[in-house]
Amino acid sequence: MSHQNLPPYAEALGIAMDHDESGDPVLYVDFSDRILGRPGFLHGGALSGLMEMAGFAALRAELGRRGEEMRIKPVNIQVEFMRGGTEQRTFAMGKVTRAGRRVALVNVEAWQDDRNKQIALAQMKFLLSPAEG
Repeated sequence: MSHQNLPPYAEALGIAMDHDESGDPVLYVDFSDRILGRPGFLHGGALSGLMEMAGFAALRAELGRRGEEMRIKPVNIQVEFMRGGTEQRTFAMGKVTRAGRRVALVNVEAWQDDRNKQIALAQMKFLLSPAEG
């Protein structure tokens, strides 16, 4: 799976790729009733899903640049909600902070109209293992 081919879960939420930023994919989701939480706000689970997909996409892109085909298994995802997401497009981008032989760490940020005002941050830890051909 390239970072442009998102899984069915992402498609179900309406998540798509916006652009590539220095090799890191920026994903987005437009506000709709299917991701509505409390009135006027994005559901925390939908926001977490967007961030998870951005983390996977960033790690896949990094592994692709290194020419490595690895199985990726998430073992821990910690999300901090900074402020409520409102009825507008939401973006998320992951940055790989470490990708060793067995463990990868990815930080993800989500924002809406102002990149400097994140609505949530996430830290993800993955186990890596060689892909079986």
